[in-house]
Amino acid sequence: MKNFQTHPQCNTSANHFSQLSDRLQNATIRLCRVTAAPALFFLISLSACVCHAQSHDVVCREGVGDFAAEFLTGVKVRVGPVRNEELEARVCEAALSWGEQNLAVADAASQADIDVFGVDLGMGAPVVALQVKKTKAACCMEYKIYSLRAPPVLLRTLTGGDFFSAADTDLDGRIEIWTDDAAAVEGLDNLRLGDLDFAPPIVLRFVRGRLLDASSEFQPYYDQKIADVRAKLIPQDLADFKNSDGKLVSAASIPAVRLIQLRKVKLKALEIVWSYLYSGREQEAWRSLAEMWPTADLDRIRAALSNARARGILSQVEGMSTPVRAGRENHAKIFDGTVVVIATPGVTPKNVKPKQEITPPRAILMERPPPVTAVEIELAQTESSLKLVIDSAGKVRSVEVVGDVQAVDEGLLKSTSNWKFIPAFSEGQAVASQIFLGVSLKR
Repeated sequence: MKNFQTHPQCNTSANHFSQLSDRLQNATIRLCRVTAAPALFFLISLSACVCHAQSHDVVCREGVGDFAAEFLTGVKVRVGPVRNEELEARVCEAALSWGEQNLAVADAASQADIDVFGVDLGMGAPVVALQVKKTKAACCMEYKIYSLRAPPVLLRTLTGGDFFSAADTDLDGRIEIWTDDAAAVEGLDNLRLGDLDFAPPIVLRFVRGRLLDASSEFQPYYDQKIADVRAKLIPQDLADFKNSDGKLVSAASIPAVRLIQLRKVKLKALEIVWSYLYSGREQEAWRSLAEMWPTADLDRIRAALSNARARGILSQVEGMSTPVRAGRENHAKIFDGTVVVIATPGVTPKNVKPKQEITPPRAILMERPPPVTAVEIELAQTESSLKLVIDSAGKVRSVEVVGDVQAVDEGLLKSTSNWKFIPAFSEGQAVASQIFLGVSLKR
């Protein structure tokens, strides 16, 4: 890759503590890369999946943020702001170019994002995957996968997910695309996406160009979601919901406050059921539904769930992924980008030029939530040195703090799960790597 460009916002900082405090309270922060530190003292592991946060970081949102890069084939990608004079609003555009040619991916979108760059998602060629939300009111993203050969070709478009994020989840060399079935459950039984803790998660994988459902391979992830929801259920509330009509249409016989509470129970019941259903455990799903749902309404809601699932993202899938048998799991090599390769006088031949084993990863997007307390704000101003493991899709799998563990910026650590990179490359192939990285809010 060449002509790499990061966000111009990362060079902006406040000179006075109070100014910084005011600014940080109201905005997500884009970070700068700085120098790295030499020692390792503290390790924190991230969760298995990187994409299921309440809010998602994107390269360009409402005309703010940009990124540009060029692949070794000469194909360039750019995502950034554009002024739409007719709408008098800030919007985003995304485009690919090669030579004198230009291909518009999105020209007036509310959000535009790059998920992966230079990575083979299982389609037999390096690709760039862009996701676009056309309007602020739209529920979902369009995930567009283009080849990076000149001229670039649209290989696949996925729709219906609130967000998409590709990752080598288990560092086994296989890349999954994590998303959800947001469009399918929007309006289900008069429920809104904004009312849900989460839409049904789905894990996809391309194998030799075929899009497969790999969700059943990640049942522990779904089990954690189920456990979290069950912990929030109050037995008496669940009993009251089971004695209702299930539809919970506003009625004078039910006080408004109680109706709101029963709807919350209803949402949690649905979240438990579809976590079983989408992870390949249909019998458990229907058994849980029967335990929690009003008996008289059971057939209706079961049919509604089945119909929603059938018309959702799974209608775009071409089969089920085959799990790797126990004992035959692969482990991707993690290339060491922390080692600086130099010539050794008297040992290295004069005609041999030492080089790194890999082309190091480069940041696409590094954001952190705004610090709130005075301590958090002060910590956010200091330089933090991190050791990251970045998978072959450019997502952070683990982060280690380098230096003084007495001053750990927890907000920064948590934000790394949403960072995106152009991954490391070895002999033209995207690979997993570990690197040192320094970040700071300062210039």
